[in-house]
Amino acid sequence: MKNRVALVFGSTGLIGCQVVRRLLASEAYGEVHAVARKELSIENDKLHVHLTDFSNLSSLQLPTNVTDVFCCLGTTQKKAGSKEAFYAIDFQLAFDLARLAREVGAEQFLMVSSIGAAADSSNYYLKVKGELEEAVRGLSYPCTKVFRPSLLLGERQEQRFAEGLAGSVLPHLSFLFQGPLRKYRPIEGTAVARALVAGALEGGNGFRVLEGDEIAKLAG
Repeated sequence: MKNRVALVFGSTGLIGCQVVRRLLASEAYGEVHAVARKELSIENDKLHVHLTDFSNLSSLQLPTNVTDVFCCLGTTQKKAGSKEAFYAIDFQLAFDLARLAREVGAEQFLMVSSIGAAADSSNYYLKVKGELEEAVRGLSYPCTKVFRPSLLLGERQEQRFAEGLAGSVLPHLSFLFQGPLRKYRPIEGTAVARALVAGALEGGNGFRVLEGDEIAKLAG
């Protein structure tokens, strides 16, 4: 039965666009809502796009029948232009959207974070990711799942030179990532998307963090 309703933040990114496609293909979801700045290049009767100016969320009206929220938002300091701009997107915007979704009754929150995320990290990127994880945990969703992938492989709309270079080299060195280092293996963005949707359908309770092999296992 199509009794689940999905809400996707970051629906045009490497992972988010694949999450939307998988949700639309799933018989478990009767509606898929995407919050975005522009229309998606996808046409489907189940898809509802909520065009939004992310600098002002006061006019955003989220559906009240959402069951599962997928947060795939993310940028880099270089693209954002400054630490402040990066924080505004990767923490404040993501948290505000998560809070609004919880206020309308969403039950599950599934978010893409990063391997090494920790609020006390000396790395600013990982510190912000860790702070977001802790803030979302405080929203008391019945079920929250945090996915911490390592280097993401796949085609992005924008080119990231360092990631592109690493992505072309590291897959050939996967034999080096053994034992405790396995969680640092590069992973395809499509695999993370599969894991997110599988994790939502799996359900559960409480707060859970998934890394490395756990993400790969869910991806199937």
